[in-house]
Amino acid sequence: MMNIRFRRRIKNVARFWNNLDMRLKWGILFVIAIVYPFLASSQYYVHIMNLAFIYVVLSLGLNIVCGLAGLLDLGFIAFYAVGAYTYAILSIKLGLSFWEILPIACLTTALFGLLVGSAAFRLRGDYFAIVTMGYGEIIRILANNLTFLTNGPIGIAGIPRPTLFGFKFEDPFQYYFLALSFVAISIFLTYRFQASRIGRALEAIREDEIAAVSMGVNLKNFKLISFIIGAMLGGSIGVFFASYATFVSPESFSFMESVMVLAMVVIGGMGTIEGPVIGALILVFLPEALRSLSDYRMLIFGALMVFMMIVMPKGFMGWIKPRRILKVAEEENSFVTRDF
Repeated sequence: MMNIRFRRRIKNVARFWNNLDMRLKWGILFVIAIVYPFLASSQYYVHIMNLAFIYVVLSLGLNIVCGLAGLLDLGFIAFYAVGAYTYAILSIKLGLSFWEILPIACLTTALFGLLVGSAAFRLRGDYFAIVTMGYGEIIRILANNLTFLTNGPIGIAGIPRPTLFGFKFEDPFQYYFLALSFVAISIFLTYRFQASRIGRALEAIREDEIAAVSMGVNLKNFKLISFIIGAMLGGSIGVFFASYATFVSPESFSFMESVMVLAMVVIGGMGTIEGPVIGALILVFLPEALRSLSDYRMLIFGALMVFMMIVMPKGFMGWIKPRRILKVAEEENSFVTRDF
């Protein structure tokens, strides 16, 4: 009985959300996001939202590779690490500012994505996933062993915070709007990319590679582009993370971080923009909500994952999307019937 009621409530929410215009949806969400830090009871909750924003950008970057191109990338966190270490090293050793290093980090991660992608795209399926997992671990091991550059397991501390027109970002509240800017730009770029010719070609590759090739789509080039764009998003938010934490170490970029970001994309719904955002918010706030049940937190977390896989195997947005398609089909049929 409870299950039926729960499903009805979710269907009502989904129906209400589908009836809203896309711009209105994002407008509502951004208004809520702007108001949030003023309503938060403490800086701690603002800090949690900043962490959620970091994972939102990471999930959007991985979604381009996994959701659009259909490639299982298990080492995406490596791009995040490259961006973070680029900022840490250049800001301390060369004294460059946040805004100078940000484009450098994006170019560095893009070059790194190009190199890794060129080698990895010789493989397919599970072999490709294993290779990506390997380069994720290589970056972490390099960060551990290149002590002259990264301080090894000790990490790099005392990373300078960014300034803008003399204003210095110091506490979570001040960082909040900078993080929100990263999210807004990432969502806009992802939307434009998905709607472009390249985005449609990637969706064609994801659905059927043979059919895509027969239509003249160059598999390797388009997959490389998706890898590079995803890497740049990961590297850019890595720069933000290093400046926010003022400390980076190899432990921050473990394999479990890649798994966590992948789980956010899968739970939210691959191939959509809203899905990774929802997945990141759920998986960042859920452990905090269950902090009082710390002994049973992982048990509840696992049960929720199983529940999601049974009720919504294509993620939250994958569960809503078919209803949206059905609605459009019904409207088109009614229009044809009236016209006839």
